[in-house]
Amino acid sequence: MRGGHSTPKTHPPKETAVVVGGGISGLLAARELALAGMSVTVLEARQEWGGCVGSHVVAGLRLDSGAESFATRSPAVADLARELGLADNIVSPHPGGAWVQLPDGPQELPKTGVLGIPANPWDREVRRSLGLIGAIRASMDRWLPASIGTSAEVTSVSSLVRVRMGKKVLERLVSPVVGGVHSADPGLLDIDMVAPGLRAGIRKHGSLAAAVAAQRKHATGSASSPAKPGSAVAGLKGGMNTLVAALVGDLRKRGVDLLTGKHADAVVRTRDGWLVTAGDSAYDAGRLVVALDGPAAVGLLEPSLPGLSGLRPAPGPLVSLVTMVVDLPELDRRPRGTGILVAPQTPGIKAKALTHATAKWDWLAAEAGPGTHVLRLSYGRREETGGGAESATDDGSLLAAALEDASALLTVPVSRADIVDWDVVRWSGALPFAAVGHKQRVAQVRKACAEVDGLTVVGGWLAGNGLAAVVADTRGQLATGWGQKHSRL
Repeated sequence: MRGGHSTPKTHPPKETAVVVGGGISGLLAARELALAGMSVTVLEARQEWGGCVGSHVVAGLRLDSGAESFATRSPAVADLARELGLADNIVSPHPGGAWVQLPDGPQELPKTGVLGIPANPWDREVRRSLGLIGAIRASMDRWLPASIGTSAEVTSVSSLVRVRMGKKVLERLVSPVVGGVHSADPGLLDIDMVAPGLRAGIRKHGSLAAAVAAQRKHATGSASSPAKPGSAVAGLKGGMNTLVAALVGDLRKRGVDLLTGKHADAVVRTRDGWLVTAGDSAYDAGRLVVALDGPAAVGLLEPSLPGLSGLRPAPGPLVSLVTMVVDLPELDRRPRGTGILVAPQTPGIKAKALTHATAKWDWLAAEAGPGTHVLRLSYGRREETGGGAESATDDGSLLAAALEDASALLTVPVSRADIVDWDVVRWSGALPFAAVGHKQRVAQVRKACAEVDGLTVVGGWLAGNGLAAVVADTRGQLATGWGQKHSRL
């Protein structure tokens, strides 16, 4: 002591981290860094957080404008929801199940499938969709050598399905599901990215059907579960957008600096880490996380990492979602269960899928009230022949198409007079395009980034489509890359 005063203690400054991108992967990365004791800043170019896990208000109902469920094949999303205090809000969809619209009419979607690939070709619903000859061909998978479809370094969804189960399974089951989930032709997609572990499952269990059954058992707890396809997913009461709100609230409590309207123009390596410039502002970062879509992430990093040259992925398709809130008591009977997927070759239907949201989620039906229904139709699919995404259409034309498609798909006339309110949301590149060979490109990108201290790149284009993949991968990359060890709070 000197002069009666104690010498003040000094604390080393916190290590700084900047996260570029405020989607789910960016927000989760920021939380991981904050839990590790870092001072974190998140830069988001838009004014909203959450990326494709967004919300909008239609007819006074707050609805998901993007992702509205998560796969239960892993506990990643459910664990995160519990950490954020949302455990009691995890809900399963109504057990009504989904349908598929085929050129010759609608069929119930088989219960136990992965990407539409059946676990049992002789299941009653599968046989009804394929016909006797189609079911016989699909069952040949059981006697094919496990090397068929698994020996090549890369293969597409369609190549694997066609060689093991035949054309009928591909066209009548897989194409509608893949088009609805990934907005792409299965001939363009890398099976190892959109269904990781499936080819390894063939080698382990001896057939594609057995591999699918094993994955379904892991997701639902029973390979022969009577639950409909929706049982492999879950949601949150209030919508998946509540996960974003909870994440943002958690980050604010932890002192994370959340900045919207900040487009990262450039990143430069410095002696101590990174310098990120966004407009007139600059941010020093000992740690940098880039959580953007693939083309944007590679474009931002390529000047500093020449090793990324030539690894920029193709942009995802433009997807347009038309949401209609209608006053139509005739839909109370759920004529097509929780929704219907559309086979690409189906004439007269422009939509690739229709979700009957109030039939799928009981909490939403209760909020909407009797006779009021929420319908969401999606448009835009990357086709093998065209090589590009379906072109954008103005809102009025999309609404007209949605009314016509909904009437045909639901077998209940839906007119403009029935609409209480409606909205169109467009997502450009939100769905990562996992083209054949994409897994190898991801490995090259991660190798190039791993050679640079203090850099991690995360997002759906690396992890694979879906919240379960993104959440698990983001946490894994942060833990592996920097060896962070902290308890989940």
